[in-house]
Amino acid sequence: MELPINPIAIGVAAVAALLIGSVWYNPKMGFGNAWMRESGMTEEKMKGGNMGIIFGLALVFAVMLNFLLMQFTNHQWGALGMIGGDPENAKASFEAFMADYGHAHRSFGHGALHGGIFGVFGALPIIGTIALFERKSAKYIFINAGYWIVTLAVMGGILCAWH
Repeated sequence: MELPINPIAIGVAAVAALLIGSVWYNPKMGFGNAWMRESGMTEEKMKGGNMGIIFGLALVFAVMLNFLLMQFTNHQWGALGMIGGDPENAKASFEAFMADYGHAHRSFGHGALHGGIFGVFGALPIIGTIALFERKSAKYIFINAGYWIVTLAVMGGILCAWH
């Protein structure tokens, strides 16, 4: 039985998060100027960080997020859960079921839909709650949540389609 874990897809989806962020938060192409204004970020603060560590950890976090996102985009995880997660101990009926349905709903569009839903019902409430207590504006919430909704849709599409 083929498990829906693909290390290449996980890596590509994680890199996609960084690429989308480079456009989304770019002052010339995206919401960079508005984000800097709403977050209180300055050019001086931007130059003060260790970019290798920042981008390295952002990539690690995106990989971690992909493992969770796979549970929402690839329905085959539900079938695995029904047998305790070990396909070696499954009955023959499980193999037959997976032969028939193992690639069902494994398209970019399906994964993007579930990734976007995950963004709306996962990222938006988390970012919104933190921003409310930090006294950030609605614009700040929607810039950051918007990034995650789009990014999770793209990541979900990659994870779901690449098998």
